Amino acid sequence: MRRPIEPVYDTAVGVGRSLFGFWRLRRHTTGVEHLPDEGGAVIAMTHFGYLEFALVEWATVLHNRRRIRFMAKQGAFDQPVVGRLLRSMRHIAVDMRAGAAAYADAVAALRSGELVGVFPEAGVSASFTVRDLKSGAVRLAQEAGVPIIPVAVWGGHRLLTKNHRVGFRERFGVPVHFSFGEPIIVAPGDDVGTSTEQLRDRLQGMIDELQRDYPVDGTGAWWQPRALGGTAPTPAEAAAADLERERRREARRQTAS
Repeated sequence: MRRPIEPVYDTAVGVGRSLFGFWRLRRHTTGVEHLPDEGGAVIAMTHFGYLEFALVEWATVLHNRRRIRFMAKQGAFDQPVVGRLLRSMRHIAVDMRAGAAAYADAVAALRSGELVGVFPEAGVSASFTVRDLKSGAVRLAQEAGVPIIPVAVWGGHRLLTKNHRVGFRERFGVPVHFSFGEPIIVAPGDDVGTSTEQLRDRLQGMIDELQRDYPVDGTGAWWQPRALGGTAPTPAEAAAADLERERRREARRQTAS
């Protein structure tokens, strides 16, 4: 189906595709047929690096040329140039201290037939395992009456992530594997907590499969989970580091005020 032209979004996608081509990324995708060609859906993604939004959009455009409206932190929208671009692409600003407006905007977008992209872990997981999820993805799908499409990405964190500086040459030829899962339907009477745990289990199971089939041995590598022989922080170590980082951030805010 022919999609309407969106000059800013289409240009951004073109830039991303050119960059991924320059890096000669080795893309492998399964389950992409689960992406709906029409109608709204919540695209719930794993979050191990900073480029998953662009990588998932890349895989989506190659499949059916649909555009995803991502929910992103308000701080990005507050930047003059970046914010103008994000608004032009109809992404959704999220104020972490008052998220009601973003939630309402996302429900409206879903009901109008858009794909809305969310990272239900609400932050990058430095352990490269799926953390406990926030309930927003499930609540959005339930209220808007649309499915959740779980999406797992493995290898994207080797391009850009937190707590590790990736060398220029390290990005070339990286395999990036995608798994698009079967839709999860959240009925009006379903328990949000139970459905959120179901989503987490599904995402972790998909990641387990991607890690098992990944063509590069991660033994001793910084990008491999500790439980699989890598040197990434354990989930407990990563959680402790996140808490300490938030404590320092809050202290700076208190000092500034």
